[in-house]
Amino acid sequence: MNTLWIVVIAVAVIYSAYNFYARRVDRNVIRSDAKKATPARMYMDGVDFMPTSKNVLYGYHFKSIAAAGPIVGVITAANIWGWLPSLLWLVVGVSLIGWASDYSAIMVSVRNDGNSLSAISHKLIAPRTRTILFVFIFFYLMLLAGAFVGILAAILSARPDVPFGIIMLALMGLLAGQMMYRWKMGIISVTAIVVLITLAAMALGPMGQHKNEQGALVQGPVGGAVAAVNGAIDNLNGKRALFNVADPTAADPRIPVPGPDGKRPSTAAYDAATGLVRTLPNYLLWMVFLFVFSYLGANLPIWRFAQPVNYIGFWVMLITIVLSAIGALAAPLTGAKDLAGNAIGAFALAPVKGLGFAIDAGKAWQPLWPMLFVTIACGAISGWHALVGSVGTARQLEYETDGLPVGAGSMFGEYTLALLSLVAVSIAGVGGGGARFAAGVGKLIYAGTFGALPEVFGTALGFGAFVMIVLTVTQLVFRVMRVTLTEWVGEAVPAVRNMHVSSIISMVLTLALVLTGTWVYLWQMFGSSNQLMAALSLLVVTVWLKSENRNPTYALVPMLFMYITTLFATVVTARNLYVTIAANPKMSGLPVAGAWAMIVVAALLVIAALFIGWDGLKAYQRYSAKPAATKPASVGA
Repeated sequence: MNTLWIVVIAVAVIYSAYNFYARRVDRNVIRSDAKKATPARMYMDGVDFMPTSKNVLYGYHFKSIAAAGPIVGVITAANIWGWLPSLLWLVVGVSLIGWASDYSAIMVSVRNDGNSLSAISHKLIAPRTRTILFVFIFFYLMLLAGAFVGILAAILSARPDVPFGIIMLALMGLLAGQMMYRWKMGIISVTAIVVLITLAAMALGPMGQHKNEQGALVQGPVGGAVAAVNGAIDNLNGKRALFNVADPTAADPRIPVPGPDGKRPSTAAYDAATGLVRTLPNYLLWMVFLFVFSYLGANLPIWRFAQPVNYIGFWVMLITIVLSAIGALAAPLTGAKDLAGNAIGAFALAPVKGLGFAIDAGKAWQPLWPMLFVTIACGAISGWHALVGSVGTARQLEYETDGLPVGAGSMFGEYTLALLSLVAVSIAGVGGGGARFAAGVGKLIYAGTFGALPEVFGTALGFGAFVMIVLTVTQLVFRVMRVTLTEWVGEAVPAVRNMHVSSIISMVLTLALVLTGTWVYLWQMFGSSNQLMAALSLLVVTVWLKSENRNPTYALVPMLFMYITTLFATVVTARNLYVTIAANPKMSGLPVAGAWAMIVVAALLVIAALFIGWDGLKAYQRYSAKPAATKPASVGA
């Protein structure tokens, strides 16, 4: 297998699924109508409701849904089961389930005045369903926010060459909003200015990097300045660790890659003797930066920051994907080799590494079903997409007919990102998560530019793109969290209706979650809760279609599969946490407390999902018993 065939598969799947299946559902089941007024046009307030060009909205939605899931999840799955099972699930998932979930969540919200899925469930299913769904969504979002903030803070702490580009992204986002909506500048000129400046800032970060005579990496001017700031912050307490955490996955960016001898060296943030990650004070600095960034995205008018930031991030990601795709096409044809002399286009990873159904006492159980379908949490289907689509994208849709290219089109776009990650893990070397993604992207960009861009620069662009992908989604996680919290307890606690209060509460809870040191264990629950959220959103869509006397099959069948799969996967994940950490005599203290906390959260999510599923079944039966509407007889019949 080589990279060329992945490109061929990607093009064939996107073309056939979009044109022969998605368009048919849009035309015959949803029946989108460009003449119908959308919530964005009816309730325009410039904050949440804002009619937006489908071209801009596509970029916004794509960057709202594309985060760490299609990168980290795909890389993890390929390493556990091989590239072939991962590829098959991506192809089948996006073709039959993923686009349908994204597009349907947007259209259900549009047809219900831009209401969230929880508000729609109150109307369609039962009042208690809304309350239970609020609980589920808020805990799910806390898992998501805690995992993303923890990962990003670790990356910014460990990689001094990355923060400058992210700081410029924030500034360019503010500038782009002003240029487009206040100065009324053309979108082409705005795009050229802000995207080029952001890319230049990303390039300046690693510029001047080199290794000294001892082989240690020496930062350039920009990276060196960031490293100096980190050092000054760490010196405030004598460079003592605030707390230590264990990462059994070794995917934490602060953990160095193994050396030539196969052993990981000790660093300021990693103790090789104990395997513990030392959390230094500069980690808190970058957490504060992330909260400020996210606060702007959650509370400023959407056109002022969140939308333009995501638009810029879309272009950075698009450039990365296009250059990598060219590399995937060119590498097998040109025989391009990396710096180590290895062929770039050939897959080094085994197609199938095992099915994982055998159970070993004391070890994590990773059966292909159901764990593959939740490990790849995005790229095939994702509950986060449905959430952000219903409370964000649906409120910006200018015409109903824009729903398919924006919703389904963005899902297929994320599918290409997942395939890029699969290619990266199959051809790249060491590292986990973002590091392996960046290494693979570096090789592909080197091949795609026919050597014009050095591999080291392509790797830096891949790492920067990874951070940008996750960060632009994180700001929207907090936006959805404050909306969810307001709808959940706003009537009982009026102060929470204030967007600033609800945002601060969400961030304080996330801060407490990350500072417990349990975020690496939270990540293990993210995939299951995310896919379970997708199943519940499809449940709402199914009930709505039945209430409208429309054929719900395209949503009903995927909903049943994902519902059963993710309930079982959540139980398996809780079992793994118990066996490998909670009941492991070698573990104690914080890791054990974190594992028990995740087991409790898993139980809460399963119980909430069972209640929602039961209420959904009764609502479906209620609408099934309702007589179908009959068409009036024509005159003269």
